[in-house]
Amino acid sequence: MSLQLGGNWRFSSQEKRSIALKRAVELKSQIGDYLARKDDIKNGFEMLGITETNKQKLFCYYNVGEESWNDWRWQITHRIDDVEVLRALFGVGEARCSEARSVGMRYRWSVSPYYASLMEPENPDDPVSLQAIPSIAELDEAGLEDPMAEEFTSPAPCITRRYPDRLIINVTNQCAMYCRHCQRRRNIGEVDRHKPSHELFAALEYVRQNEEIRDVLITGGDALLLSDRKLDWLLGELDAIKHVEIKRLGTRTIVTLPQRITPELCAVLKKHPPLYVNTQFNHPREITPESKQACDRLVESGVVLGNQAVLLKGVNNDPHLMKKLNQELLKIRVRPYYIFHAKNVKGTRHFITTVDDGLEIMENLRGYTSGLAVPTYIINAPDGYGKIPVLPRYLLRIDGRKIRMRNWEKRVLDCTIMPGGS
Repeated sequence: MSLQLGGNWRFSSQEKRSIALKRAVELKSQIGDYLARKDDIKNGFEMLGITETNKQKLFCYYNVGEESWNDWRWQITHRIDDVEVLRALFGVGEARCSEARSVGMRYRWSVSPYYASLMEPENPDDPVSLQAIPSIAELDEAGLEDPMAEEFTSPAPCITRRYPDRLIINVTNQCAMYCRHCQRRRNIGEVDRHKPSHELFAALEYVRQNEEIRDVLITGGDALLLSDRKLDWLLGELDAIKHVEIKRLGTRTIVTLPQRITPELCAVLKKHPPLYVNTQFNHPREITPESKQACDRLVESGVVLGNQAVLLKGVNNDPHLMKKLNQELLKIRVRPYYIFHAKNVKGTRHFITTVDDGLEIMENLRGYTSGLAVPTYIINAPDGYGKIPVLPRYLLRIDGRKIRMRNWEKRVLDCTIMPGGS
């Protein structure tokens, strides 16, 4: 369809409707490939049969019921870090157990019982297991311990600063699950440690002394593994700093430990607006009744939710899957914010895709789904020089007021821009 429609006065109402109907048919045909695939890409609601079976196995193994299961502290103290538990519960084979043992001698691993209940361990391509259970590929020596040079962008204890007006306060090394693609695996160690109070005091003092800082991200590890009391204190201290306009929390507990999002926690968070929480859903399977309830509680407490997916080979480097993930996130009121290209972290290189994979995903989002479901594709610059957005090329040429562009359908369009004023 290549009509010049600018002078639409030349068409009758009947002709306009005929053109619109032909265009609608054309548009419908362009989403056929996604419609053919989307029902095969399951979310967590559609996997409840498997999840419930796994959950009952875990109940029997630990001799617990719903009350313990729904207690986030029980989940933390019963994180699975022994391959024999995986074998007993899920029949994980000897080869995979042997790999996990070998990797565990070098890199810590553990997974919350809740997240383990989402796995299909007998499926070698299971996207949940790939993020949770160690692979022998982690012993690859290539890559860097700290590709973002965080140790060189820390002007005060707990602080990472890469931008003029915002910074990170790193409060803990603890997570509900130690993701196999973790960018900060060098900090995990063998013992869970929250940052000591004197270091947090020093970080807050740095924020107070630098009036250009208007945005503070509290992360780790996982920010929500601090106690409610410590979070209340820390957020309150930031509230008292006049030039801090917004606070952010970085957490994956919504995905890996939704039991952490208690009414008591939400009552604390509600006291400290404006508050933004960024999480990390990487696959539709992670969107479950429990994670939806966690999001509902946070939203109803006034928290604004965003998702920072990581592009992971074998997990989500598929345009149709990423589209469904983002659409499912909007249904639980989480705004897709970023897709991060996986970083060159030692032990995680088997997850790294090509940039072409990321661009293909973006090509299949823009125009093919609502703009709310289109995050920004990001590559982190080496040595801590910040996030670089990567986009398909839409602007082809600028010649004064004349520009040549292409749209989401790859149609090339020439336009004349007439700026106002003299």
